[in-house]
Amino acid sequence: MVDTGVHTDPAALRELTDAARHEPTEVGPDGAVASYRASRTLRLGVELRRQLRRRRTQFVLGFVALLPFILALAFELGEDNPRRSGGFIDLATASAPNFVVLALFVSGTFLLPMIVALFFGDTIASEASWSSLKYLLAIPVPRQRLLRQKAVASALLSAAALTLLPLVALGVGVVWYGAGDAVSPTGDAVPFGDSIVAMALAVAYIVVHLAWVAGLALLLSVSTDAPLGAVGGAVLVSILSQILDQITALGGLRDFLPTHFAFAWMDLIATDVDWTNIANGVLSAVIYASAFGLLAARRFATKDITS
Repeated sequence: MVDTGVHTDPAALRELTDAARHEPTEVGPDGAVASYRASRTLRLGVELRRQLRRRRTQFVLGFVALLPFILALAFELGEDNPRRSGGFIDLATASAPNFVVLALFVSGTFLLPMIVALFFGDTIASEASWSSLKYLLAIPVPRQRLLRQKAVASALLSAAALTLLPLVALGVGVVWYGAGDAVSPTGDAVPFGDSIVAMALAVAYIVVHLAWVAGLALLLSVSTDAPLGAVGGAVLVSILSQILDQITALGGLRDFLPTHFAFAWMDLIATDVDWTNIANGVLSAVIYASAFGLLAARRFATKDITS
């Protein structure tokens, strides 16, 4: 026998095997080792800290915080006496609440959906692209728990980004334009205190409305190993829906587009709020988000994980 420095005595190996077989192991009622708890795997705090350390998260939050300063600088470099009538852009410098409305308005078409698509579309697909998804499941982290924890972490990060934008915009607006009344294009003047409540409701509506983007991005994330494909696919669907919504020939069919009620929150900037479009927007978002979320859970539960 060649001496390789490794003990290969057959008798010794049999003794070790027999000893391992007779080693007492406590097994729980579900067949798992007694010390194993699924609830202890992939804890939310750990996942959040992991995501916050990623450059893409830091870049997104940093850009969102910087955007109001860019907008204020653009107005400073523009005309000295901007109009105080017309649309929300013309009224942006009337007061701090109007500046918040501007920030939400200019970012609502592309930036905000992209942020949500980035956090949700990248969550599972990135693990697959790094070939770490199979190791997470081998810990083992139950599939549905893995998907749930990833989705909750993405939802918290998305809500943080969507809330950070109006908060910074409000601070910038108070410094630059003062804490005046919010003025709507129809001429309604909403007191500062009431306008803050309206802004809070508007942000809550935007968070709920963009849940359909989150559900779609999550579905694409569990269906591909390419994070860019999942993120880009959700953004492209959002853009396509907005384009179709501009085609008036579609008539009532536009009501079924997920982006049709994207700016229903603007109805909150009025003395007499019409809640019809807001309610329709919430219902539409919940239906789409639920459908996409269920499809994502089903797809991930049956998917063959090879990466």
